[in-house]
Amino acid sequence: MGILRQIFGPSKEEMWSQLSREIGADFQKGGFFKEGKVVLAHREWEITLDTYTVSTGKSHVTYTRIRAPFVNPDGFRFSIYRKNIFSGIAKLLGTQDIEIGDSYFDDEFIIQSSSQDLVYRLLSNLEIRQLIQNQPDIHFSVKDDEGLFRKAFPEGVDELYFQTHGVITDVERLKALFDLFVAVLDQLCRFGAGYEKNPGTDLS
Repeated sequence: MGILRQIFGPSKEEMWSQLSREIGADFQKGGFFKEGKVVLAHREWEITLDTYTVSTGKSHVTYTRIRAPFVNPDGFRFSIYRKNIFSGIAKLLGTQDIEIGDSYFDDEFIIQSSSQDLVYRLLSNLEIRQLIQNQPDIHFSVKDDEGLFRKAFPEGVDELYFQTHGVITDVERLKALFDLFVAVLDQLCRFGAGYEKNPGTDLS
């Protein structure tokens, strides 16, 4: 084990266990048929970090994701991700790109939303913008459920959702992502786009 650790570095389990201790979260070890996860309780919400793997023919792609179901009274949706070489083509095909008046943020990110006013109010928070900007790779959104063959949420409950390729073991990066979720949930509550109420869901 010591030789493997020297070659590959600390394991996901080691780093996620350390993360849990540092942020006061619950680390739940995985098993043969279940991935390990980190669950942080913040006010009435639970923020869950785990990984999942998608099989595409002969290859397998693993993603790190963070999720937090919340009561979403207005059905507010947004999606924020970094621009890439395909962004210009997407805009020509009609993809929405909201600008918020922050030149750096507008140059770096695609912002899509069901409400331009609410996404302005969300991103008026400088801490939230900085936490998003500090992520090297990010797809951050509100989803209405877990998708086909996965968990469907109760009426009025949606999910704050982050995902990226690969397995994140960088504790500082993961701490910043949990900070982002906490900041966004709190900000949504401040202007009524989210309620501080237990959504009554279980992501296990």
